[in-house]
Amino acid sequence: MPRTARTISASGYYHIIARGIGKQILFEEDEDYLFFLRLMKNYSSSGEFSVTAFCLMENHVHILAKIADGMMDKVMHNLLATYATYYNKKYDRIGHLYQDRYRSKPIENDMYLLTAVRYIHNNPAKAGICPPDQYRWSSWRCYSGDIRSFVDTTYALQLFGGKEGFLKHSSMEAQDEEDDGYFEFERTRLSDNTARSVMRDVLHLETGTQIQGMDRVNRDLSLRTLRDNGLSIRQIERLTGIPRSIIMRV
Repeated sequence: MPRTARTISASGYYHIIARGIGKQILFEEDEDYLFFLRLMKNYSSSGEFSVTAFCLMENHVHILAKIADGMMDKVMHNLLATYATYYNKKYDRIGHLYQDRYRSKPIENDMYLLTAVRYIHNNPAKAGICPPDQYRWSSWRCYSGDIRSFVDTTYALQLFGGKEGFLKHSSMEAQDEEDDGYFEFERTRLSDNTARSVMRDVLHLETGTQIQGMDRVNRDLSLRTLRDNGLSIRQIERLTGIPRSIIMRV
């Protein structure tokens, strides 16, 4: 089956995610994180790839970057392949390091750009590791002014209204519905037919509209169960007829 063509961003900005195959750990020690950072820095100097934000998690990578037209596949292939070669050689490993190809989400307006920066930096907090300002392997401190690096924060900081605006809008409490798009982006997408099968298997319901007739406690429990089993908010809305605003609250 041919691969789906990537959506091109008119702005040139993309939120990119690369995951370890089978949740394979990508970074075993500090040296590995530092090697990946050096690679990003080197490719940033080419003029084809400008990093706006990043977060290196143990088994996946988030990069927000502005990439020259037609250059994304080349740049990302070189970056990820070089790291995979380094990792496999160092740890005497054979085979693919990443889960399929990397994923990319075009960033088409300033609001989405700021949401992406915030979402990427908050990954360690969402994973229960530490607050974003305490995580070593992200660009948070490039924005807070604590360190200088290859990360180009100029445009995003202008949109945030400077360092203080960044700190205010990047707090967990400041997150809003726009962040939901990034949760959906990260999830493995199920077809609607698969989603219906999951619903029947885990809830033992013939149709999603049966959830509408439940009391609030059981309704919310059912909606959370569907979310936990990989259904997107939009899929649940389509299958149950329950408004998205209600699904998001549970």
